[in-house]
Amino acid sequence: MQTNRRTAGAGLSTLVLGAVALLCMSLPGAAAAAPGHPNRLTLAATPDPITAGQGVLIYGQLTGPNNANQRIWLFHRINPAAQFTPIGSRVTNGQGYFEFIRADGVVTSNRNWYVVGPDRTRSHVVHELVAAVVSLNAGSTTTTTTQPVQFSGTVFPKHVHQRVVLQEQDASSGNGWHTIAVGVTDGSSNFSISHRFRSAGNYTLRAYLLNDPRNTPGASPQVTLTVQQEQNPQFTINGSAPVITNGQTETISGTLYSDSSATSGQPNVNVTLYGRQGRGTLRALESTSTDSSGNYTFTQMPLHNSVYVVRVTSGPRTQTARLFVGVQDVVTATVSASTVAVGDAVKVTGSVTPDHSGHVVYLQVQGPAGHWADVETGSLTPGSTFAFSYTPGQTGAVNLRVQITGGPWNIGALSSVLPVTVSGAAPVNTLPPAS
Repeated sequence: MQTNRRTAGAGLSTLVLGAVALLCMSLPGAAAAAPGHPNRLTLAATPDPITAGQGVLIYGQLTGPNNANQRIWLFHRINPAAQFTPIGSRVTNGQGYFEFIRADGVVTSNRNWYVVGPDRTRSHVVHELVAAVVSLNAGSTTTTTTQPVQFSGTVFPKHVHQRVVLQEQDASSGNGWHTIAVGVTDGSSNFSISHRFRSAGNYTLRAYLLNDPRNTPGASPQVTLTVQQEQNPQFTINGSAPVITNGQTETISGTLYSDSSATSGQPNVNVTLYGRQGRGTLRALESTSTDSSGNYTFTQMPLHNSVYVVRVTSGPRTQTARLFVGVQDVVTATVSASTVAVGDAVKVTGSVTPDHSGHVVYLQVQGPAGHWADVETGSLTPGSTFAFSYTPGQTGAVNLRVQITGGPWNIGALSSVLPVTVSGAAPVNTLPPAS
């Protein structure tokens, strides 16, 4: 194949740009407005849409007679520019195919492309949608109802003095988000949001940037926060961990103190553990007696996020604060191939435990700056399985992973990182047909 796969636009000389300018002059309105109708030239781009900074493969074919060894020029327009401008050229192969590769880090905002060829041929316009990349970090993964939490992050590409909202996921299917706090990016596109959670519980949170002319909406990967009630100093309750993985056990312990003392425990008092999973109601789970120091211990293996409270079994109603324990899903994923070519699809399949059939899941890719962003959205099929297809647009190393968001029933989780090597380019005639 005779196509030059170097990054489009790299190293264009003044002579080449001058030739393109002459070409624009010979095609009335070529650089000023999008062409009206395709004529012998097809064009497509993959992946589309993308997240900011992803590589893109642009390809097509010059059809009809004498389509080999013909020069094709690529034009683009980036908002808010009103005109298209040339960015490079390629020569068609023996079947009239051509391709351009836009390298990682080049395409960071929404843009339009078309190509022109010999005999005043022009393709239709391809509209590439580009989502902003948003990161989010929490100052703490656990807190109480009396303590505010500081959240911070950044938006790429730079979005100065724009609103970023902090959202909570609250739907059992994983796709119900509502805004709980608002922040604004600074001059470096960073943001900071402080928020106090008045209700105890397990929270799944994300930062979200609304769309604008430059980018489509961008959402950060989720973060998880466990908010506990303030302790009852006379009757304490603690968990061995605020979040456990599905299949692990949780040890629940505490101390019942004497009425007149917060240091002397009440021995041999019968206490009962109550609990609920997800959005159920509290019910008695098991009972025990405090030891000689007033201490008690229970062991549980919940499948879902749970709330526990311990009560004195008989006598005056005395109980602990509520203890919230998050149960994290387990995501397993594999790729169909560890090495693929630009334009070839790699399949990512796997499952989630426990069963969350119908729950939304995301395929994520790691960008050039290290941030993770959603590139595909799907739902778990019956049996709690998933399948994604990802098509790389640039050679090099690509890291993929799968995420299920948390919510009322479970804490979300990530698969292990799935490295894929992208080497060479697939023959253009094997790619999905351009139009």
